[in-house]
Amino acid sequence: MANGSRLVDLVQTRIEEFLADRGSILLDIGTDLGAPLEFSRRFLSGGKRFRARFCHAGWRAVIGPADLDPAPVVAAAAALELFHAAALVHDDLIDNSDTRRGAPSAHRLFERLHGDSGWSGDAAEYGRASAILLGDLILGWSDELLDEGLARLDDAAAARAARAEFMRMRTEVAAGQYLDILEERAWSTRGEHAQRELAERVVVYKSAKYSIVAPLRIGAAIAGATPAQQDALGEFGLPLGIAFQLRDDLLGVYGDPDVTGKPAGDDLREGKRTLLVAIARERLDPGRRRILDELLGDPALTAEQVAVLQQTIAECGAVDEVESIISTQLERAYTALDAARIDDAAEAELRALGASVTRRTS
Repeated sequence: MANGSRLVDLVQTRIEEFLADRGSILLDIGTDLGAPLEFSRRFLSGGKRFRARFCHAGWRAVIGPADLDPAPVVAAAAALELFHAAALVHDDLIDNSDTRRGAPSAHRLFERLHGDSGWSGDAAEYGRASAILLGDLILGWSDELLDEGLARLDDAAAARAARAEFMRMRTEVAAGQYLDILEERAWSTRGEHAQRELAERVVVYKSAKYSIVAPLRIGAAIAGATPAQQDALGEFGLPLGIAFQLRDDLLGVYGDPDVTGKPAGDDLREGKRTLLVAIARERLDPGRRRILDELLGDPALTAEQVAVLQQTIAECGAVDEVESIISTQLERAYTALDAARIDDAAEAELRALGASVTRRTS
């Protein structure tokens, strides 16, 4: 099975086939369900497909050069992309984000539909309620798609192991998301020394395990991985996942809106209590720390105020420290990969993915 763009094409085809089947069910119920179906397709097209690619890489790392039926792992990879789309729909709603990948977020699309249609009631309320349901719908579909793929496995134990990894991922990412919104609101009641530790916990459970470790382990489970093989992939995936999220945190503050599809400094307006912010607070003098705390999380921040915060965080050395942590975590991941007993092609694929997720600009 080819890697890279070929895998992405196979995953996209599987998603489109699945949506066509489930879409027929929706449209049989009524044509009014055309909008949720259209928005589902919109949120499930494009993207970097990192989770799908790591799922395949975990599978390939275990099977080596063997020529096995790729259908189960393609379905699992597609299921991960559906799960991610559902998470983004809900995440944008939680964060009150207007955009996703340079286009309106789901709740804004439904809000616009309400306004354009001249319906009664509050458009924003309709948008929020509809987005919750859309996220729930796609989330359920991700389970269905995974089960369709696992049903094609001859090894029942491998199927059970893959399903267990998927369920653990769902629990961990929901916990991580809760910790994230908790810290945005509870940070002022935490001791100063605890804020870095709490930010690191969010990094691990909201993103690192969900984005990289879980996809690797799901793919490996489908291939019948031993506990030792799963441990080796986890030792590679966790530091890489940390580096992945720290890059995301930097992009959330300093990313180019034309590339990220998000407004400049979006995380500053949302009040994200990231590791970058925790480090900045440690480094700033009390006066500038107070200014940071007062401005962070204000949705009405002007471009000038965003620029002040960006400069303040950079000048105290927080950006340099996060970049150093990213480099250290990437090196730790590569060291773990060197110790793993996988074939050269699988190792090369994982190294390339490691570079992609830590050096990206969006």
